Amino acid sequence: MWYALFMRKPYVVSINDIRLTSVLHALSDPRRLQIVMSLKGNAEQNCAIYHDMMPKSTLTHHLKVLREAGVAKVRIEGTQHFYSLRTEDLEQLFPGLLTAILNVQSELISH
Repeated sequence: MWYALFMRKPYVVSINDIRLTSVLHALSDPRRLQIVMSLKGNAEQNCAIYHDMMPKSTLTHHLKVLREAGVAKVRIEGTQHFYSLRTEDLEQLFPGLLTAILNVQSELISH
């Protein structure tokens, strides 16, 4: 477990630093929206399930954007990364926003 000493913890934005423009930017990409939609009904999702959707480097970038905007949070257990939405925080800051986005029909997301 010596490697745990050298691993960086992912940046987590404080609820006080979440801004609407950052959230909307994070949600503006169809791939990130697809990730958010897949997290909709799940408490946590292992990021490995997304490896079929896109290359790992692309996935890492999109998850980082969602995390740094305050849309998603990550829990690390060993080498596994488990993502979930920051539903409560987003609802507190922007009532109804996430609910409205999660209820959009998938065919209306992108052409």
